[in-house]
Amino acid sequence: MATTHIRTTVREGVGVITIDRPERFNSLDVRTAQDLRRAGLAMARNSDVRVVVIEGANGVFCSGADLKYIRGGGDDADLGYLTPEARETPAGYGERFKQILEYLHSTISEIRRAPKPFIAAVDGIAAAGGFGLAMCCDLVLASERATFEWAYSKTGLTGAESSTFMLPRLVGFRRAMELVLLNPRLDARRALELGLINAVHPAADFTAEVWRCATAVAAGPTEAFAIAKGLLNQGAQMDRLDVHLDRELEHLSRIADGGEFAEGLESFFAKRAPDFVKRS
Repeated sequence: MATTHIRTTVREGVGVITIDRPERFNSLDVRTAQDLRRAGLAMARNSDVRVVVIEGANGVFCSGADLKYIRGGGDDADLGYLTPEARETPAGYGERFKQILEYLHSTISEIRRAPKPFIAAVDGIAAAGGFGLAMCCDLVLASERATFEWAYSKTGLTGAESSTFMLPRLVGFRRAMELVLLNPRLDARRALELGLINAVHPAADFTAEVWRCATAVAAGPTEAFAIAKGLLNQGAQMDRLDVHLDRELEHLSRIADGGEFAEGLESFFAKRAPDFVKRS
């Protein structure tokens, strides 16, 4: 499948989905989120694919929703799918976020339900929605130059893309609160210590190490892996994920229309620290 910002390949039972939007740090506008969902569905349902790798191009994994796109009001041609023809696309930042997150949340849900493993290959920054996309995968491999950041609080947002669901399951409640409230940028070694990821590799060897892991999984008992993944999902109450994703979407789209996000967005593009107190 060839799209503007999502590339896919299949070789030796390994499917690779590459987010390739370097001019926007591999962030997602509506069309890119839509293409990512399409690629995820195709890989999940392709019987020739035994394991799927999600990666970012050009030394960035994914930086989440495209704030420049959100700030600019989006593209009405992309935004109309949730809106009946008789109505105009609703105004507001929240509605723009909703259009992106509907696709991205569907992708995340498909990753968890898919009867095959998904591997996040994180080289560079994984922030906000990119952080959530990585955390929902079955394995997370990182290069030494990878960093992980909650990031939502920088712009006054509440968290989405499965992050508030996955974090307490991965690192425990107390550490999850620390990452949300203090928002440290974690290097790969610290992320490994906290249990967010599975392995760290030198940047020069990263592509080869990801391929080695993916082909090892692809050579395994796919049917048994699918059943084991389903049982682990059940044990971790992943059946509640879709409901939680809906709540994340509801709260983020609501708060995005408030003063805190307006200040966060303004400060982000002004490259200054936000002053949330004055907007309270």
